[in-house]
Amino acid sequence: MPDIYVTIREVAPDIQERLADVLELRAADTRQQEILHSYLSDIDFPSNAQVLELGCGTGAVTRTLAQWPNVAQAVGIDPSSVFIGRARKLSQGIMNLAFFEGDGRSLEFAERTFDVVVIHTALSHVPQPEQMLAEAFRVLRPFGWLAIFDGDYATATVATGNYDPLEACVHAFREHYINDPWIVRRLPQLIYAAGFEPTLIRSHGYVEAPASGYMMTWIDRGADALASAGRISQELSEALKAEARHRNATNTWFGHIAFASILGRKPA
Repeated sequence: MPDIYVTIREVAPDIQERLADVLELRAADTRQQEILHSYLSDIDFPSNAQVLELGCGTGAVTRTLAQWPNVAQAVGIDPSSVFIGRARKLSQGIMNLAFFEGDGRSLEFAERTFDVVVIHTALSHVPQPEQMLAEAFRVLRPFGWLAIFDGDYATATVATGNYDPLEACVHAFREHYINDPWIVRRLPQLIYAAGFEPTLIRSHGYVEAPASGYMMTWIDRGADALASAGRISQELSEALKAEARHRNATNTWFGHIAFASILGRKPA
């Protein structure tokens, strides 16, 4: 599989713009916001905290971090110049916020620069996640916090019965966009191996029913991936999208994924 984390730079700008819309759609979901506030509330942010988000996308989480109690400065890093451009545009007027284009596995910051590092729905897309965790460890100060939130994509489903045709779209989405659908199940051992002391792990169930939100984009992207690979016809791809929209219009939609958050601390 190609390095889907950094090859986002090579994707056509119009597709990146559509993905940016997806990121903002998900961030605007009140349940996603509740989950974000839930796990951020478990962090003991020190006074004048310096906070870094790796794989920040369009900066929705970084904007929240910049306005979190005790945070003096929030910085977001992402390999996509399109995402960073959108992040800067959406953050105008927030003075303690900065965004930079870059790879979270190779940071230009000095050691012991930040008090908190957040990786929100990014690590599952990253080959060699150990490198990103090593960089997070390096740039954190002693007793600094690492917070990771991601999807357990092995649980992702929109099926409402056996042999549901839309499930093929979910599988294709997962194959095309997710580097490691199992990564949340390995997070405790990964952060321990990186030198952190795991402190708290939580499961966050997420359901869309009877109407869809951002999960509809799974169907669209999965159906497009199947057609692009020649696994189904373009006609069938459009039919699958139409079926998803029919379920949405008739309040028969169901989608589910389990998310997880884990906190770790850097020892003295």
